[in-house]
Amino acid sequence: MELDEATVERDLARLVLTVVELLRQLMERQALRRVERGDLTDEQEERIGLTLMLLAERVEELCHHYGLEPDDLNLDLGPLGPLL
Repeated sequence: MELDEATVERDLARLVLTVVELLRQLMERQALRRVERGDLTDEQEERIGLTLMLLAERVEELCHHYGLEPDDLNLDLGPLGPLL
């Protein structure tokens, strides 16, 4: 069986970007909970918001680079449903 280097690279990028997107969404939810509880200063809220926006933009750029759509990062977990 011969492996296509471009396919392997794209599949690896898909896996890594899926994990990064999952973590970004979890961090976003956690940040929203902290904002709702009033645990963050205005400066911290601004910094977290900017960081999460930049991370989302970078994931989108990398998806484009590897020819992936955002839906490509949503793995089907069978009976458990989609990951994201």
